[in-house]
Amino acid sequence: MSPQSGAAPRVAVLIPCYNEEVAIPRVVAAFRAALPNAAIHVYDNNSRDGTVAAAQAAGALVRREPQQGKGHVVRRMLADIEADFYVLVDGDDTYEAAAAPAMLRLAIEQKLDMVTGTRVTQDQDGAAYRPGHVLGNLVLTGMVRVIFGNRITDMLSGYRVFSRRFAKSFPALAEGFETETEFTVHALELHMPVGEVPTPYRARPPGSTSKLNTWRDGFRILGAILLLVRRERPLPFFALAALLLAGTGVVLSIPVLQTFLATGLVPRLPTAVLSMGLVLLAFLALACGLILDTVTRGRMEAKRMAYLAIPAPDFGPEAIYTGDPSGDQTSVGRQLS
Repeated sequence: MSPQSGAAPRVAVLIPCYNEEVAIPRVVAAFRAALPNAAIHVYDNNSRDGTVAAAQAAGALVRREPQQGKGHVVRRMLADIEADFYVLVDGDDTYEAAAAPAMLRLAIEQKLDMVTGTRVTQDQDGAAYRPGHVLGNLVLTGMVRVIFGNRITDMLSGYRVFSRRFAKSFPALAEGFETETEFTVHALELHMPVGEVPTPYRARPPGSTSKLNTWRDGFRILGAILLLVRRERPLPFFALAALLLAGTGVVLSIPVLQTFLATGLVPRLPTAVLSMGLVLLAFLALACGLILDTVTRGRMEAKRMAYLAIPAPDFGPEAIYTGDPSGDQTSVGRQLS
């Protein structure tokens, strides 16, 4: 149902959790204060501590997702919950809840489908944002910016605001922490209007431990990017493979060709067969890229039509979400579309 102009937007705060007994009460309380009219949903992902009891005691609506992994939880949350705007945030108390009204305000004012809370930290010791994570984010975000579009600066942020259009058209195929990569690529591929709001990023509270492994999850995210490139950019992907195969085949064939031109003989027959096979594989890879590029374009059109089938939110200026009794509606973010 399309919202009426001037109506208050329905906002849902979505918090995926795994063993966050220490942090989750603070997160729920902070978002209840920042967004007093929002419904706060905590999805527990097989926690072995008191996360569920702590979230319930803090006043959150608690559900469980038995399939392990953040991607599974996100998929379940976006499928279960009905709202006009969704605020997705990690349950580790590292993101600033006070930034949520500004993120929502930007989304409503500019009619954006995704607003990312870009992380800003003042910690000099790297406790909040470890150097390895900073470097990994720069490298992985840079790859996505080059391949899919230069409209994002913090691809791996776990703090987002989504429109209903985004949430209900997002396929959610990831299983783990690579789901943030999927968010970004989905928005860029469909040319959705997106924006960013800087938000403080702090260290976890004492007694809380990170579930993110720098190297293991970094390689998983890199693998997810490569799979997305193969799936969403098949022609450049297979054209590069074809170029490598053809180049290797040509290099291997040079001494064979020189001998043949000089003597009329082919003494290195295995090398000649190998080089010919590589060149044939190169043409096959290029043909696969051309075919899959057509298929991908059809898939993109279908996804775009599914996105457009969901009515766009239409809220009047009086419905701009501030979360601030003063009613200050000055936006601190920026649109990147």
